[in-house]
Amino acid sequence: TLKLEGNSLYKEGKHREALERYTWGLRICPVKLRKERAVLYANRGQVFRVSGDKDKAIRNCSKAIELDPHYIKAILRRAELYEDTEKLDEALEDYKKVLELDPNNPESRRAVSTLPQKIEERNEKLKAEMMQNLKKLGNMVLKPFGLSTENFNMVQDPSTGGYNIQFSQNK
Repeated sequence: TLKLEGNSLYKEGKHREALERYTWGLRICPVKLRKERAVLYANRGQVFRVSGDKDKAIRNCSKAIELDPHYIKAILRRAELYEDTEKLDEALEDYKKVLELDPNNPESRRAVSTLPQKIEERNEKLKAEMMQNLKKLGNMVLKPFGLSTENFNMVQDPSTGGYNIQFSQNK
C-alpha cells in the first residue's frame, strides 16, 4: 500500500518521496475510511515536522484528529508541535486529552505537571512587557505636561485584585 511505501521511504530519510506517497494515498483512499485517512494525515504531519514546516505539521495532525478523535499518536504529535511553537495552552489541552485516553502516558503526565508553570511564567513575562510598553506610552503622553509615569503609583488591592492609582507631584 502507499502508506507502507511512505513509511519505508520515511525510514530511509526520503521525506519528499514519503510525503508524495501519503498524499497520493489520501487522493485514492475513500472518504468513508476515516481511520486510514487519519493515519495518512498524521504521517504527513510527521514528514512536515521533520522538514521544519511546523504549521503544516499541525494542520495535518489536526485533520487526523478531526477524522479520528481518539488517535493518541496524532494528538501527542500535535501537542509536541504546539509546545515547540510556544502554543503552550493548546499543548496542555492536547496532553490532557491524551491522558483521558491513556492515563498512564508518561510524556503527557510530565507535560501536564510542568506546562502550567511554564504558562504562568510566560504570562508574567508578557504582563511585564505590556506594562513596560504602557509606561513608555504614558511617558510620551505626559512629557508635554512636565509629568511622567513616575508621578503615579499603582497599588494592587489584595482583596479585589484591582489597582488604585495615586498621584505624587514631587517625582
